[in-house]
Amino acid sequence: MRSAGPRPWPRPRSWLDGFAVCASALCTVHCLGLPLLFALLPTIAARIDPGESFHLLMLAIAVPTSLFALLQGWRRHRAALPFGIGLTGLSLMAVGALVARTPLGEAIWTVGGSALLAGAHILNWRRGLRTAC
Repeated sequence: MRSAGPRPWPRPRSWLDGFAVCASALCTVHCLGLPLLFALLPTIAARIDPGESFHLLMLAIAVPTSLFALLQGWRRHRAALPFGIGLTGLSLMAVGALVARTPLGEAIWTVGGSALLAGAHILNWRRGLRTAC
């Protein structure tokens, strides 16, 4: 009979989903928090500008990391829903970073995509934990 000890650490594949959820949360904080901070502190806004390269860098990190984690999850549990939601989220983030012309439009596309992507990784992570049990 097995003892009811602590659960083993998640496999390396599941930590990628955790990393991606954290990255999505940081993206949301960046998109919503920094403009609010800059609006409240005009002197900082005049001196610090993360620029457009930040969004491209985040997209360059999110795409391979998320695709790898979501594809590994699909291979493991064969659930297409997290993969589809993740692709939609990445697509919305790409529109925000590459196509949107206004700061508000960029924020709306990027935050929406980031939220969908985080949800996809959470679904992927939960299904992976169920499959491991």
